[in-house]
Amino acid sequence: MSGDGDAGVGVAEDLLGMKRVEIRIAGPRLLAAAHRLAPAAIAAGLAAGLGGCAGPLSTLDPAGPAARSISVLMLVLLVLAALSFVVIFGLFLLALRRRRSRAVSQRLFLVGGGLVFPLVLLSVATIYGVVLGERIIGARERPALSIEARAERWHWQFTREGQGGSVTRRDILDVPAGRTVEIVVTSADVIHSFWVPRLAGKIDAIPGMRNRILIRADVPGRYGGVCAEFCGTGHAEMGFTLVAHDPEAWADLERGAAR
Repeated sequence: MSGDGDAGVGVAEDLLGMKRVEIRIAGPRLLAAAHRLAPAAIAAGLAAGLGGCAGPLSTLDPAGPAARSISVLMLVLLVLAALSFVVIFGLFLLALRRRRSRAVSQRLFLVGGGLVFPLVLLSVATIYGVVLGERIIGARERPALSIEARAERWHWQFTREGQGGSVTRRDILDVPAGRTVEIVVTSADVIHSFWVPRLAGKIDAIPGMRNRILIRADVPGRYGGVCAEFCGTGHAEMGFTLVAHDPEAWADLERGAAR
């Protein structure tokens, strides 16, 4: 149905009561209010987003070579995605232009935009990701120490071989700072996932399997770790702390374990 000639009046039907309802549309006023509130909304959104860039579990605050490589890979993929968006949206706007001095070539859209451009971007992303992944895995690197991380609902047990025999700690992972450590991850019950966001990527802890990940903390300190795979009612509390010791503190820790 149409209105009564008033551009600011819309007409809707109540399908259940079959009643004619008039709705006042405050279009210009609504647009003006939205225009005034837009800067504040953008600022609030940026503040909320940037507020998650720091903290003990932030991947944007890397403290080890593996985490830095992952952060660089994320930025590279983000740049490639932004470039893809700009090119594709630019072609879309070009197609919408009503007045053009010359006709747009179909080859530009079909071959250039639909085949060549995505193949180039995907090839760059794939090659860079494979090379960086090999560097993160460190298959040829010899770790200074090997530690077993055993997940069990809902805690972690870390066992290493010390001067006086094996040492096991619950929810505390001791490593020497500045040295590469191999973490052998397994599980006693269900699938869990080992993750120290500021130092390395994550790897699954699977019953009956032993997965390997290399980790290194460049600076002594305490780093938060979590289970990154939902494992039951206690999943949210299944965290641990990685303690990176300086050489002197690590030597004292080893001597204390040997007594």
